[in-house]
Amino acid sequence: MISAKNIHKSYGNVQVLKGVDIHVEKGSIIAIVGPSGAGKTTLLHILGTLDLPDKETKETLRINQQSILNLSDKELSKFRNQHIGFIFQFHQLLPEFTALENVCIPGFIANRNRKEVEKEAHKLLDFLGLSHRIHHKPNELSGGEQQRVAVARALINNPAVIFADEPSGNLDSEAARNLHQLFFDLRDQFGQTFVIVTHNKELAQMADKIFEMKDGIIINNEK
Repeated sequence: MISAKNIHKSYGNVQVLKGVDIHVEKGSIIAIVGPSGAGKTTLLHILGTLDLPDKETKETLRINQQSILNLSDKELSKFRNQHIGFIFQFHQLLPEFTALENVCIPGFIANRNRKEVEKEAHKLLDFLGLSHRIHHKPNELSGGEQQRVAVARALINNPAVIFADEPSGNLDSEAARNLHQLFFDLRDQFGQTFVIVTHNKELAQMADKIFEMKDGIIINNEK
């Protein structure tokens, strides 16, 4: 599903990633853990095609059998929209739109049929227990509900892989546990692959594999 080799990233004189190799199997849930400043989010952004690694280090990145680093900006945007979903710590919902409209946006960007997208959005929101909240705007939803809308948005184009950056970091304990279980329910139901950066030890221990980072490299992987 994902194969990255020799990934380096520097910002000015600061070397954030120092040659990371990582392989993620299709249908697995992996957790990337480590202290603040270890390079977790930078790695997630590169794996998720939101950022590019440093060049000329013989780096490679393949997602869903597609070599990523030689794609044009236009090709990369299309690939990201079709194959990748994102869930962030702060849900990033657009406040002027309803839950249903927020979920539909990636589908509309992909130029899919409007009725088809709306039907799929209804289905996802129902699966996530939000069928009674579809016409509510983000400020009318609880934190857990907002994050579940963000999950539905990430799923709307049926992506092969979902990247999540501290997805439960802004939730209370009960909502966090519910969200963690939801990832496994979604994997079982839809077959997605999840790559999750987290400080939450409970979520990390639930994952199929844990990659521990420190000082820009992976120092350990378990399970």
